[in-house]
Amino acid sequence: MSAIWLVVLAVGLATVAIKAAGPVLLGGRALPPRAAAVIALLAPALLAALVAINTFGGERALTVDARLAGVAAAGLGIWRRAPLLLVVVLAAAVTAVVRAVW
Repeated sequence: MSAIWLVVLAVGLATVAIKAAGPVLLGGRALPPRAAAVIALLAPALLAALVAINTFGGERALTVDARLAGVAAAGLGIWRRAPLLLVVVLAAAVTAVVRAVW
């Protein structure tokens, strides 16, 4: 078995172990309020990090291009409480226009 497949197998086993650790260790008990508050903040923080990396990420440098305009348009649409489909279409349209012009 090649080294790559051993790494894939090890990562898969580690993933299963990590996912099983929560239910096994807690055993049906409720989380402490402080831990629940931290866990509730993880998803928005991860989403914000992914948006920032995909918006400004370049080849080892910060990049400002049409993606920033699209994210700004999406943010404006969400702030104005537009429907999600409209926000996605608006962001794509603004990004396309900026790419065409720039």
